[in-house]
Amino acid sequence: MQNVIAAVDLGSNSFRLQVGRIVDDQIYAFDGLKEPVQLAAGLSADKCLSDEACQRGVAALRLFHERLAGFSPEAVRAVATNTLRVAKNAESFLHEAEKALGFPIEVIGGHEEARLIYVGVSHALPNPYCQQLIVDIGGGSTEFIIGKSFEPILLDSLYMGCVSYSLRYFSGGKISKRSFMEAELAARQELQSIVHDYREAGWDVAVGSSGTAKALQEILAENGLSADGMTLDGLERLRKIFIRAASVEGANLNGLKSDRVPVILGGLAIMLAVFREFGLRRMAFSEGALRLGVLYDLLGRTCRKDMRDATVDAFMDRYRVNARHAGQVADTACSLFAQFGAATEPSGMDRRFLRWAALLHEIGISVAHAGYHKHSAYILANADMPGFSRMDQTRLSKLVLAHRGKLERLSDIDPSSPDWQLIVCLRLAVVIHRARDDRGVPNIALTQTKRGFIVETPAGWLQALPLTAAAFEEERLQWRSVGRVLTVRPRLPFAA
Repeated sequence: MQNVIAAVDLGSNSFRLQVGRIVDDQIYAFDGLKEPVQLAAGLSADKCLSDEACQRGVAALRLFHERLAGFSPEAVRAVATNTLRVAKNAESFLHEAEKALGFPIEVIGGHEEARLIYVGVSHALPNPYCQQLIVDIGGGSTEFIIGKSFEPILLDSLYMGCVSYSLRYFSGGKISKRSFMEAELAARQELQSIVHDYREAGWDVAVGSSGTAKALQEILAENGLSADGMTLDGLERLRKIFIRAASVEGANLNGLKSDRVPVILGGLAIMLAVFREFGLRRMAFSEGALRLGVLYDLLGRTCRKDMRDATVDAFMDRYRVNARHAGQVADTACSLFAQFGAATEPSGMDRRFLRWAALLHEIGISVAHAGYHKHSAYILANADMPGFSRMDQTRLSKLVLAHRGKLERLSDIDPSSPDWQLIVCLRLAVVIHRARDDRGVPNIALTQTKRGFIVETPAGWLQALPLTAAAFEEERLQWRSVGRVLTVRPRLPFAA
């Protein structure tokens, strides 16, 4: 399986698996699976997934699991999009879904989905160096991107998709001129929040990606409605055909695949709204989409060019973090963590989260110094952070929130979670470097016991640093408040 990686996309309409081979930093897709799960169709008015939709999703992932047999965890990335962003019972579904797939599943935010779509599309375009408008109509959301030279300029995700619009405006496949008008109007109202900025930025070419754009282009071509890809004229003619037929089946269209029948009307209404609001006459199509973007992002991680590292650097710059101090805290925290042993964390990811948390723990000072750790945690939980999934951001936010103050607020963390090791390392590092001097990584030993942690310091070290000694005593009390023992004792002779 060397040089072979895989992406799994848990979309609102279809679940897809893409397998690719890495050759000279390029990815060549050579195998894929698609299951029309229509997860969004199982989302109730109160935002809960039905048992039937969950069962369809789990069944699809069991099929993917067989294809992924023999893949290492580092070679597979699975992402979930809009429906699992909004479903109230997403956590329980994801628990069963991960067991079926055999790999972790990340729920990604709308901006991160748009970024990954652009990564995929830009690697599939004949000329990625011109400025492109990318439109990706999914089952529950539609992503918009303007980018150039593999870099996104604008990213947006709107809560409208082919599944949700088909259910809302074309229930049972029934069509009327009024239903199309209502669906298009609703989509155009959504688009008005972004269209001005996009027109201001401009583009050289408009490109559609994913299933809706592909299906519409194929229908237009195979029924002689457009000779030049997807055009406004062709879409309008298709709309008239549907209205005259009064049903999808009655339209008797070539190229309309069975899995697209339930969702094609909502997709067409959204696409027409996009063409009208953005003033488009024609749109090209790209096979590159979210799955290819996930593969290239995964390639970056395996080649030590992780987008998350770039995001952390950008946040440090944006929030004017004292990089020297943050680096000292990070070095000490990681040095302490290393003493728990490599067997604790073979993938190295826990250490990376610890370092990211240490580098970003003071970004909240840009809001206010009082309670800055809470501001830092809020920013990390809610900001758009390219490369980070929602679960990544939640974890990072909790680690940063935990770096000072009361530990009781973190009672929801599982007692067996490795995050407690990260928290003790980060808290101790922050205490040690509170003076912001050049003491470097101190000669301190840290071990874990069944009841808590033992910190061994050089003999006489704390006596020479009364403020640090007082902070260590406060740490002992904080750990006792969560039922853990933090023992601080001298170990080695102290060299002044």
